[in-house]
Amino acid sequence: MANILVVDDSTVDRHLVGGLLQEDLDWTIEYAADGAEALGKIELREPDLVVTDLVMPQLDGLELVTAVRGKHPLVPIILITSRGSEEIAVEALQRGAASYVSKRALGANLLDTVRRVLAVSSHRRSQSRLMECMTYSNSAFTLDNDSSLFGPLVTYLQEEVTQLGLCDETECTRIGVALEESLVNALYHGNLEVASELRERDDEAYGALVRQRRCETPYRDRRIYVEAALSRDQARVVVRDEGSGFDPSTLPDPTDPNNLERVSGRGVLLMRTFMDEVVYNDVGNSVTLTKRRNSNAAPVRCEDA
Repeated sequence: MANILVVDDSTVDRHLVGGLLQEDLDWTIEYAADGAEALGKIELREPDLVVTDLVMPQLDGLELVTAVRGKHPLVPIILITSRGSEEIAVEALQRGAASYVSKRALGANLLDTVRRVLAVSSHRRSQSRLMECMTYSNSAFTLDNDSSLFGPLVTYLQEEVTQLGLCDETECTRIGVALEESLVNALYHGNLEVASELRERDDEAYGALVRQRRCETPYRDRRIYVEAALSRDQARVVVRDEGSGFDPSTLPDPTDPNNLERVSGRGVLLMRTFMDEVVYNDVGNSVTLTKRRNSNAAPVRCEDA
């Protein structure tokens, strides 16, 4: 059972978020009225995840992200963004937050985002001596259009990255979020060719078209190809779909705070924030994500096992 801490200085918004999260019976919800109170509660009992507003008195969301990452690097943080907080949100993502949800789309996106982040932040902590002696790993996967495969694949790659000592736990979670976003894009926007702009206009129509194309040719017969080359110096993952592709230059600038609340380009923003390099091929149906060794990560040596 996951324990989630909701942080917001507005009593109404705090319990709105908590009410949405309580739809999942496997989660227990606690509350804090600002960042300072949240830190006190985290010191007493480390939660599995924090959901926080950005603009708060005493200790705001940005300061909370910085403090939690420094003392509790295993605790992922999801931001609740609103108009006027876009620049702070981008900086918070750069400092270590795991994801974000627009306040205007809480009902549609909060539960899904929390589930994703919880899934990619859950790691097995026991490691065999043999795996700790690993120096590199190359693997390739061919996936059906089945999103239930994404979680196990991301977890597998995170475990490989952890065994290689490539980055700390916080960065490992962020790598997992980036990989998940690349797979989601490959499925929905690549193989099924359903545009995120449709979701901005009509979420129900978006879902209906996804369900329709899962059963239609050629969409249902397409595959997602993943190649991972991991070492103690860098992780390089290529995700390719069989869709018609797109022109990457047409994406909204994901570093522009004005685009933060747009559904279109959200995955690209997270990928480019969390990875050192994100490169699309000319066709636009393949993306290469690269993460280089974190200087803060302790080197892994076989004799340490």
